[in-house]
Amino acid sequence: MQRVALWSYRLALATHRALRRTRGERPWTLGGACRRSGACCEAPAIAVGRLTWSLPNVRRLFLAWQRRVNGFALVSADARARVFVFRCSHFDPATRSCDSYDSRPGMCRDYPRNLMWQPSPELLPPCGYRATPPNAAGLRASIDRLGLTPAQREKLRRGLRLGD
Repeated sequence: MQRVALWSYRLALATHRALRRTRGERPWTLGGACRRSGACCEAPAIAVGRLTWSLPNVRRLFLAWQRRVNGFALVSADARARVFVFRCSHFDPATRSCDSYDSRPGMCRDYPRNLMWQPSPELLPPCGYRATPPNAAGLRASIDRLGLTPAQREKLRRGLRLGD
């Protein structure tokens, strides 16, 4: 069942990203490297659509699927953001690692790449990865043309997450 779910997840993700690219959307660029902090595993969160959130039977099915297939136990839900927060049964807090790394869910395999299509991706602080806007080179060039002091330019670059 997990293999079918992973295959389905990958197909849906590739299709979704291809459609967004055909509309001219570009994701943020992912830089850095995983520091193996386990922060992304402590409380996985999944945002759901209006349909899943508001229809009780669909919601129950979604939560049952997460529990059975992914090993996610519901911890809390944020109604305003339509986000479910889980505890992963495969996360070992002592070693800060996954006890089923080879069979982990698609959303875990794709973190943090799955956040790069958001308007302003927020990565977990100890993560080690960083997100850079798709138009970073153009923004850097525009900032350089402004009559700013070096300190002002640096502050603006940091605020816009333009990296080096």
